[in-house]
Amino acid sequence: MLSAALPSEQPGHAKLRSVALRGPAGRLEAVLNEGRPDAPYAALVCHPHPKGGGTMHNKVVYHAMKTLNAPEWGFGCPVLRFNFRGTGLSEGSHDGRAESEDVLAAMRWLENAFNRPLIVAGFSFGAAMALRACCHASRAETHPLVSALVALGLPTRAEGREYHYAFLSGCTIPKLFLSGDSDQYASADDLRRAASIAAESSRLVLLPGADHFFAGQLEAMQTALAHWLKEQTS
Repeated sequence: MLSAALPSEQPGHAKLRSVALRGPAGRLEAVLNEGRPDAPYAALVCHPHPKGGGTMHNKVVYHAMKTLNAPEWGFGCPVLRFNFRGTGLSEGSHDGRAESEDVLAAMRWLENAFNRPLIVAGFSFGAAMALRACCHASRAETHPLVSALVALGLPTRAEGREYHYAFLSGCTIPKLFLSGDSDQYASADDLRRAASIAAESSRLVLLPGADHFFAGQLEAMQTALAHWLKEQTS
């Protein structure tokens, strides 16, 4: 469940720096795209399934980061990306559920570094883990303040596994479910059901003709994401 990485992105870029992030399974490889000093939010973007080759340099993850970070989109947030346990240089091994704890570790790093509300986003498996980290009832009193939660290409059926989101029923964080209406890993009906669980705080946007990876429609994805975020943060 992955599109190719962006080989042109290099850690030596002036506004990109490596981060020492400690997760429950050990060190997590991470990078921070620095934002405006006065940005009112800090942001996190989580990558797709590592068993499909997913890393923090995935194209959808990168374009979501650019929406949150680049001046032309108007947000200028510092944006953290990291590799889940067992991915790239991150320590530990893939679990499939415990990665939500990696998301929490990244959120706490952002809270300590910037002391401002968070925007948390994820693509595919990363979206599922971000939702679990932010909305699971057992964590409601322990995670940092999240002002907006974005699920890009949220999977419901992928590689023999079904994803269930009943825990969203008590989650009042504003949420955007943004997918293509031709997503290979989630039907439009499945996504409507997932979004309706927390309908009072959720919006579902289905991009016409887009697949799971937003192939050929990354700019449309960015535009829809930016439009919703401006509504939430204005």
